Amino acid sequence: MTQAQERHVAVLTPWYPDAQIPFAGAFVESMAAAVAPGLDRLDVFHTDEWIVNASAERRERIWDVQSGLLPRSVPPVKTVAGARLHRVPVILPKSKWRDFAERAEHHAHWLSAALGGQPLEAPVIHAHVPIYSAWAALQNCRPDAQVFATEHASFLVKILRQPRARAMYDEILHRLAGFFVVGDVLHDVVAGTFPHHADKIRYIANPIDFSSRRERPPAALRRWLSVASFKAGKRHDHLLRAFAACRADDPSLTLTLAGDGVLRPEIEALCDELGVRDAVTFLGIVQPSEVPGIMAAHDLLVHPSAFETFGVVAVEALAAGIPVLITRCGGPELVLDGIEDAAGVMIDVVDDPQALADGYRLLCERYPMKTDLERAREHLRSKYGYEAIGTQYHRIWFGENGAER
Repeated sequence: MTQAQERHVAVLTPWYPDAQIPFAGAFVESMAAAVAPGLDRLDVFHTDEWIVNASAERRERIWDVQSGLLPRSVPPVKTVAGARLHRVPVILPKSKWRDFAERAEHHAHWLSAALGGQPLEAPVIHAHVPIYSAWAALQNCRPDAQVFATEHASFLVKILRQPRARAMYDEILHRLAGFFVVGDVLHDVVAGTFPHHADKIRYIANPIDFSSRRERPPAALRRWLSVASFKAGKRHDHLLRAFAACRADDPSLTLTLAGDGVLRPEIEALCDELGVRDAVTFLGIVQPSEVPGIMAAHDLLVHPSAFETFGVVAVEALAAGIPVLITRCGGPELVLDGIEDAAGVMIDVVDDPQALADGYRLLCERYPMKTDLERAREHLRSKYGYEAIGTQYHRIWFGENGAER
């Protein structure tokens, strides 16, 4: 194997930003930007599910046409840091959407079709989430290839409830050269389900861009920001009720909501009910590249989520130079371990918006003299910055000597 071949890596993922969902898989895009320096070639394969609701006969015709067209219809395009992006449509019957093993098999099948039946060229493959991408990689890799995988999925428990998906996951773990999780919650789920694989589980973080920040720390914490999709687990109802309570004390407070989702009508209605509609700005879906600038234009990130596998928004906020008010919901307490007080205030996940309001008042009492945003930022940069995470990946793939970038 030549040195050039050794430095060719393929990344497989079921999520990657596109025009329709610009934030989907933003962490994979960041990973590509972090690892590309020092590689001779980086290929990203995005196996994108296209749900088809049609009769069996019609599906068969669609399958035949797509199988013939696919090898010629998905030329790679440039993505971050010179990497090549391959979009691979995964045609999936609507009836199979809840069957995770079936979905994994479709990812493997359509990747094979896109490759014209040839194996992936790269000697090193890193898959994001085992049940889709790692399975597809293992079915389409060279015999001598090393396949690694990272688990991110917040719905992993649902996957492992299905017997066939659980057996597939077990097989994947047996065959991987390395397996990684982004937080303690996922570690405990995998280790608890597969205790015979517990020694194989290692940690790796999502890389965060630290290249930009606000010129100076916020003078006061009046401009609140939330960056989260509008779904139940993000608890926008708690956020709005806490905001309304705090705004009753300080009418100058404002709240910006970056994100969108099925709960938007309910969230807008709650704004009206609480009488804060004129103080709340809805940005809708934003491009990942816009997030640092949006954060830098605010004073405080407020994130009352019920569950997170990592804590990306907390790191992004501190990278941009603003403190955080965030729940201990799985990932954030791992990310902010040792710098909680420097970074802002963390509260427990409780079913009472008053806890969030009390957390804000406590932070206002402590800020800025009893926080240290610069220390928190540098601590996180050394762990989660592009260079740090890129070096870690290179060591995983190529050994200690491969860390030279």
